[in-house]
Amino acid sequence: MKTRIKSIGTRLDGVPGSGSAITFKNGGYQVSYDTVAAIEHSKAGDHVRMCLVSIPRHCPKGDDRSRVYRTTDLRTHKSWKLPDSEHMCGGA
Repeated sequence: MKTRIKSIGTRLDGVPGSGSAITFKNGGYQVSYDTVAAIEHSKAGDHVRMCLVSIPRHCPKGDDRSRVYRTTDLRTHKSWKLPDSEHMCGGA
C-alpha cells in the first residue's frame, strides 16, 4: 500500500537515543528500540510504500500487535523493516 509519512520522532516522546518512531497518514505506525538511519533520512510528507511481511501466530483474540512491515521511502529509496508496536501480541 502507498501512503505518506505523517510524523517522525523517537520511541519515547522527546527522548533522544530512545529509538525511532514513525506515523503514517493511513494511521499506520512503526517503532524500534534502535535509531533507524533510513527513518532519520526521511521527512514528513514523503511518499512511502508499505508491505506486510509477517503476522505473528497464536495471538489472543483481538490482539493485532506486532505485524511487521517493510517500508520504502520513495524519495530516498531507503527501506526498513519494523513492527507496528513495541511488544509482541499477548505481551505488555
